[in-house]
Amino acid sequence: MCSIFGMFDLQPGDDLVALRRRALELSQRQRHRGPDWSGVFVDAGAILVHERLAIVDPASGAQPLRSLDGALALAVNGEIYNHVALKAHLQQPYAFQTGSDCEVINALYRQGDPGEWLNQLNGIFAFALWDKVAKRVLIARDPIGVCPLYWGHDRHGRLMVASEMKSLADDCADVAQFPPGHWYDSVSGKLTAYYQRPWRDYDAVDGVEVDAQELREAFEQAVHRQLMTDVPYGVLLSGGLDSSLVAAVAARYARHRVEDGDQTEAWWPRLHSFAIGLKGSPDLAAAQIAADALGTVHHGFEYTFEEGLDALPEVIRHIESYDVTTIRASTPMFLLARRIKAMGVKMVLSGEGSDEIFGGYLYFHKAPNAREFHEELIRKLDALNYYDCLRANKSMMAWGVEPRVPFLDREFLDVAMRMDARYKMIDRQSKGASRMEKGVLREAFEGYLPESILWRQKEQFSDGVGYGWIDGLKAHAERQVSERELAAADKRFAHNPPQTKEAYFYRSLFEQFYPTPAAAETVPGGKSIACSSPAAIAWDASFAGMADPSGRAVRDVHEQALT
Repeated sequence: MCSIFGMFDLQPGDDLVALRRRALELSQRQRHRGPDWSGVFVDAGAILVHERLAIVDPASGAQPLRSLDGALALAVNGEIYNHVALKAHLQQPYAFQTGSDCEVINALYRQGDPGEWLNQLNGIFAFALWDKVAKRVLIARDPIGVCPLYWGHDRHGRLMVASEMKSLADDCADVAQFPPGHWYDSVSGKLTAYYQRPWRDYDAVDGVEVDAQELREAFEQAVHRQLMTDVPYGVLLSGGLDSSLVAAVAARYARHRVEDGDQTEAWWPRLHSFAIGLKGSPDLAAAQIAADALGTVHHGFEYTFEEGLDALPEVIRHIESYDVTTIRASTPMFLLARRIKAMGVKMVLSGEGSDEIFGGYLYFHKAPNAREFHEELIRKLDALNYYDCLRANKSMMAWGVEPRVPFLDREFLDVAMRMDARYKMIDRQSKGASRMEKGVLREAFEGYLPESILWRQKEQFSDGVGYGWIDGLKAHAERQVSERELAAADKRFAHNPPQTKEAYFYRSLFEQFYPTPAAAETVPGGKSIACSSPAAIAWDASFAGMADPSGRAVRDVHEQALT
């Protein structure tokens, strides 16, 4: 994973030397994402800059990737996990110039309609492809939005794209997220959705069963695909269900190289796992139990509240958000990424996405029926690019560590999301697995983990690192923000005015780095409170008054379900 920057719609009278210099300056703001090498492409109609984090083919996969005839220039942030299969089934020959997994995009472009071949890509990606002959730029982002991408126009009307907002915010008054699952064609001027799955509609999944073996095998295959790497890697292990399942499956494949069909021993056969928390945190204890059972080389790091507090400004600058839950969880993840980077690891697998697929948040206990449960899952999946995917990607890539998310693998999603939500629902009358959130997932992996981990109660990451973390943040914000300031929050912040002193404190820090209205509008709602959705409030009106997004705020939901 890397960073990309693009500038298009250049005019004949433009000073290409000056624009190249400006493009480099703006791209350097996101060089933390790609510290290994920089590449620049300049044409009369486009400038592309790529900051590379070398994961696959580190020796020859530098970007922008050019076609043999020089007509195509491609800058990609991401990984294409099925690139070998795609290359084997090309409809017409293509002379590959590198061993990069991403170069297959150039080959597919030559085959025709992007709306068709984009749906063949299994990976995480954001890219800009310039066709010099057609004077055409194609921009696209992966289905869920695991890889970040922003776009906007400068004051001269030039279209600009970048992996992070910080490269565009000063030049583009209309900076915004490029929507996941879409592609843009400069010739037609159209933004088109390519990722539209039948399972988004509950009627398409009503009555559909997926047995435990199919679910388990689909996830095993997803993890196996995402072990594609030529550099040292590891797994994030909080000791919760999701990260522990990722680690358990990865441990089964770690000894062999995915790149050659598991025929040779892996270059780094021992799986390393990483956890972080305050001294005595729930996650550190649970992670050690999981690691001991799986036999990983485990690294549990402690941080102090003061270290976390000191990092807050940099965290907010990197993640480009003022959302309360996102900042709380990003800070320990940001600190962990720095420790991981210091150990020479460049890629980690993480557990994001499971709660959005299986209804893992505690308020899902209140869902009245399968249809509403499923519709809420879709809403949560659609918001991942603003919250959990943004947090995982930007807080880890702040230190040049690439996070991969097997639960959001395209093929696994098709299996897990076509299951009728009635099999994911919590049954308060049951005495079995369905009495607990994500019971269907837990049952599918019986025997993979210690029972205390497989059936561990849901913890939000910001809670699991230690309850003193959230309590300390609230107390600090209380000292920093006066009642008078909070009362007038809507005067200072017209968009998403903060409702708590903690939110006001984060918003003030965000404003220091990103003062424009468009930048503020890239954060929807300003808070990712799990129970703030219209659906959840309809399920239980008491959720409407919750101002604290901590998982503890809804813990009584689980306790009530067990009584």
